[in-house]
Order: sequence, then structure tokens, then C-alpha cells
Amino acid sequence: MDDELLHSLNEAQRQAVLHFEGPALVVAGAGSGKTRTVVHRVAYLMARRGVFPSEILAVTFTNKAAEEMKERLRRMVKGAGELWVATFHSAALRILRVYGERVGLRPGFVVYDEDDQTALLKEVLKELGLAARPGPIKGLLDRAKNRGEAPESLLLELPDYYAGLSRGRLLDVLKRYEEALKAQGALDFGDILLYALRLLEGDPEVLKRVRKRARFIHVDEYQDTSPVQYRLTKLLAGEEANLMAVGDPDQGIYSFRAADIKNILEFTRDFPGAKVYRLEENYRSTEAILRLANAVIVKNVLRLEKSLRPVKPGGEPVRLYRARDARDEARFVAEEVLRLGPPFDRVAVLYRTNAQSRLLEQALASRGIGARVVGGVGFFERAEVKDLLAYARLALNPLDGVSLKRVLNTPPRGIGPATVERLTRIAQERGLPLYEALKVGVELLPRPEPLRHFLALMEELQDLAFGPAEGFFRHLLLATDYPAYVREAYPEDFEDRLENVEELLRAAKEAEGLMDFLDKVALTAKAEEPGEPEGKVALMTLHNAKGLEFPVVFLVGVEEGLLPHRSSVNTLEGLEEERRLFYVGVTRAQERLYLSYAEEREVYGRTEPTRPSRFLEEVEEGLYQEYDPYRERPLKPVPPAHRPKPGAFRGGEKVVHPRFGPGTVVAASGDEVTVHFEGVGLKRLSLKYADLRPG
Repeated sequence: MDDELLHSLNEAQRQAVLHFEGPALVVAGAGSGKTRTVVHRVAYLMARRGVFPSEILAVTFTNKAAEEMKERLRRMVKGAGELWVATFHSAALRILRVYGERVGLRPGFVVYDEDDQTALLKEVLKELGLAARPGPIKGLLDRAKNRGEAPESLLLELPDYYAGLSRGRLLDVLKRYEEALKAQGALDFGDILLYALRLLEGDPEVLKRVRKRARFIHVDEYQDTSPVQYRLTKLLAGEEANLMAVGDPDQGIYSFRAADIKNILEFTRDFPGAKVYRLEENYRSTEAILRLANAVIVKNVLRLEKSLRPVKPGGEPVRLYRARDARDEARFVAEEVLRLGPPFDRVAVLYRTNAQSRLLEQALASRGIGARVVGGVGFFERAEVKDLLAYARLALNPLDGVSLKRVLNTPPRGIGPATVERLTRIAQERGLPLYEALKVGVELLPRPEPLRHFLALMEELQDLAFGPAEGFFRHLLLATDYPAYVREAYPEDFEDRLENVEELLRAAKEAEGLMDFLDKVALTAKAEEPGEPEGKVALMTLHNAKGLEFPVVFLVGVEEGLLPHRSSVNTLEGLEEERRLFYVGVTRAQERLYLSYAEEREVYGRTEPTRPSRFLEEVEEGLYQEYDPYRERPLKPVPPAHRPKPGAFRGGEKVVHPRFGPGTVVAASGDEVTVHFEGVGLKRLSLKYADLRPG
């Protein structure tokens, strides 16, 4: 049995599998076979160490991963059906189903999904007579519960008014929401882990029983654990600490989901005497790709020492394309995919922000290449884009009832479901289009002002509908204050959504008129119908690429402002997570890797020159080669980086920062300065990366 379980493993994997009791950390690099290692270790515990399957818990981060692990174990060892393989949430829910009454849960309690949670928040707001939107409040609840804190504890982090509510009124909503959950015998998704933690921390008897069911614990993707998941893991491990944590701090990219990379970095402090195993042999990528990956990630400070070694020697060189602009970049990707030929589903195009997908989708579609957006929706299917397109369709065609219903109260203007129902009834009774029923409603309904304002807006838009498409959308954004709505309605990802709005404006600028623009949108969507026999190119953000691999990878937009993203470069933690994102993108490639950046790109309506990403500048020459197979053209010189040297500031100097604006240096030490920015406050910045300029 030993030979069967161990013969296919390399030496590092074998050592990890043979680990028996006590804590262990498996630092598993990209493509190093960590799932194989965990599966074989569980099988080895059962087959050779006499551990009962009812004593083993394996925690994965997705239900799909849990099912795949169970299936592999069933094929390897008898009794695997009794193993407890689950996500954190499903494991916690199982505990609560047995012992939930001890923390006040009713038998048969229900778990509300996101739609249920939103519906309940709407009921609470209506009950309290408040007109706020539930989205931002739901975001606050999720954020707090992932951190293991009561939602009201986050109020001091918020502005005086959040989601249109004062702190006092927001506190009323939060309290009433929790009361409503309890009254309905329900938990929301974030409650599952919190109630399980409360149960195990407060009931030693239950904790003892659960620990017997989880004598040997495996936690995958440990770098992605949240504060609540960390506390649960440590609690279950107890003094015996038969815990094997598996993960890679170099792939920790989910801080926006409350993941805390310190959980894996400080594992040996939390569990003294822990054994550390490093899986460094990479079975996925060629030597050329891994040389670049290693050279980039070694610049990070917040990491555990590790260097990927290729099993595949040599390989195609990493190629870097320097595009004129974003359109040229998309054209290059499409032409190169066409040159490589089918099957196209072996190709992935990765980018930092969702907005970047629009030109890529269009360039591929125009060449008859199918594309699919992985882990998201196509550019023209995103909510904020569809909202603005619905206004455009309605302005050109007032009979479009579907578009009318979408925008009638978006952004909210006091036209609720009851009003829409009455308007629909008027339209049906009088045989009118819904738009005409609005005009009747102005005369008949008790609160006609919102309808009157909407009709006045549509008259303005109808007048603009036959002019430039970009002008139409800019007026629409101003007249509805749509950006402010996006900020409040989608607090978790409003920056990405506003970038999508800007990308829509760029697309509209290229059209001959609004009708021409809508026709192009319709044709793009039609070109993406399923069923191409050669498969489709995968388009996805770097965050969605985690865990996937492809023979050919294009990583686009490798430039300052995008990768690293402009919102993340002002702290060490933010910058290092951006570098990890780049590393994740590079290590998705098995055989061919293309990088690209643009010499100029539109940012918030202005075309600006760009610089290659610092991640390219940080590595030695020869790790990638410039590639331009389609034309001979003069290249603009790359503007020199403006990086003041240490000692350039002594205090009192006026400076300007690209994000924070004008400020005054108040202290300087070596490579760091502290600057007071007007309206922002004090910021501690690195001279190497902050791009400070004289004020």
C-alpha cells in the first residue's frame, strides 16, 4: 500500500504525506501538486496509520473542490465515504444543525441567500419608513461578519451619512434586521460561521465532541482564510493541533473578501514546533515562464521563502508586446490567437479590471473567434452598462417597455413597485404603451412629481438621441447623478463599475451616432453565441483566474495604473498584493505567455501616456523579449520614471500626488516621507513608488 500511495509523489510531496501528528504547514507553489499531496496524505492516514475516516476533516474553499476530493479518495481507499470533506460554511452548518439550539437557533432554521437577505433588508427599510438602498447595507453586514465583528462596530469607520442614512438611523436598520432574522428563524450566510464560532467558544462539551470528529484537520488555501475562519480552525485544532495547513502566500489575492495573509505567514508562531514542507517542483509551466515568475515575486517582503523549479525544461520565451493604445492591444491579441489557430479554448486572456474586456470581446468577435467571460458576465451584460443602454434604447424607442421598467426607478427617484403596478394597470385598461401611461399617471396618481421629473428627463434625452452617442451618455450621467448611485449601490466594487461606465463612454465615442452604437452592441452580443466547435477563448480578471491553467495565456494591461492598480500602490500591503496578482497571472500559463501594455490609454475621459509596470522594470533583462510580428513602426520613447531620491525632502516642501492631490511634506526618513494632503490627512509613502512631484 505504501508503494501505491507514494510512488507517484516527488520527495517533498512524500515527506508531507508521511507527516503524522502535530501541526504542519505545506507551502505549495503554483502547479506543484498540492491537491494530490492532500489527497494522498488523507489516504495514508487511513491506510497506514489506522486513523478512522470519521476522525478526519478536510476543508476546501469551494463545494466543487470538496466533491472532487471526495471522489478521488473514494477511488483510492475504502471507507472514504465517511470522510468529512467540506467548505468552512458547510462544516459550520453541519455543526449548527446538530447543536444549534444551544446558541438559540430554532430546529429547522433556514439560511437566507443573497436575494433573501436583500428582500429582508427592503422590508426593514420599508417598515422604518426609510428610502435607503439595501445594497450598501448588505455590503456592510457581509464585511463585518467576515471579520467576526458585530456590524454596529464598523459604524465609526463610515462617513456620517452612509447609503443615505445617518449613523443613528443605520444602527436602527442593523438592529431591526437582526431582530427580523431571529423572528423568522433564519441566518444569513455570514451568520453561519459566527454562530458556529460562538457555539464552540462558549460550550466546552460541544467543542470536545466536534474535536473528536476532527482529530486530523486539513485546510486548503490557508492564505485565503478570513479572521472568522482562522479562529474556527485554531479552536478546532486545540492543543493536539493535528492540523495541516496548505497554501501559498504568493497567491494571496483576496483581501477584499476579508482574507488575511498573516494567517499563513504567522502559522509557525501560532503553532510552535510546526513542521514546514515546501512544494517547489512545478508541473505546469515551462522554465522560461517560471524564471519570470520567481524573479517578480522575490521582490515581496510579505512571503515565505520558496522558488518554483520547472519539471518542463526550456520552452518558448515570454513575449512582450508594446501596443500604441488599448485598441491596438486588443487587435494584437486577436491576431495572435488567430495565428495560433484552434482549438481556441486552450487560450486565456487575463486583465486587472472588468472594463478591459470590452475591446477584447469585440476584437475577437470581429475575427470570428468565440469568447466567454469566466467568472463574470460580458461587458455589455453588466448591470451598470445595461442601465445606461436601457436609457439609450428608450430614448430612441419610447415603446420599449422592458427598458422603461429597468430605468424608471434607476437611480431611485421615488417610483416604487406599487406605482409601477398601477401604471401597468392603467396601460392595460386604456390600451396604451407603458410610456404613455406615465403621462396619464401624472394626472391621476397622488404623488406625480417623480413621474413628471422622469418624463422631463426623457424629453431631454430624446432631443440628444440623434446627436453624438458620447454626448448623450455624458448628459445622462450628469442629469441622473449615476456615478453617485453606483458608489452607494455597490460599495464593494464601485471603482470597477465606474471604470465600466468610462469604458462605455469610450466605446460610444467611436460610434457615428447612438443608433449606430446600439447596433454594434447587438452585433457583438450575437457574435458570442455558444456552439463554436473549436471552443472559445476564456476572458477573465486575474482574481477569477486563480486555480486555473491554460496552454496559452495573454496578460494584458501590464502598466502602471492598471497592474499595479492605481488604487493599491500607496501601501506596502496593497502593492505586494498587486505583485501577487501579476504572479498568479504569469503562473496560469503552461506553454506560452504573452505580456502587453499600451503606450497610451484613456483614463476618465482623457488620453494619457502610460509607463510599463514596475513589475517589468524590477526583473533582469532577458526574462522576456519584445515581440511585434505584424508591423514595423516607430515606438515612442518611454517617459523616465519620476522617483525622488532619498534625502530629496527635509520637510515643508509642497508636492503633488496623482491620487491624493496637493500636499505638504511633514517628515522624511530614508526612502519614506509623511505627507499631509488637503482633505485626506497624513499618508506615509515610499519615494520609490509614490510618484511625488514638486507642487
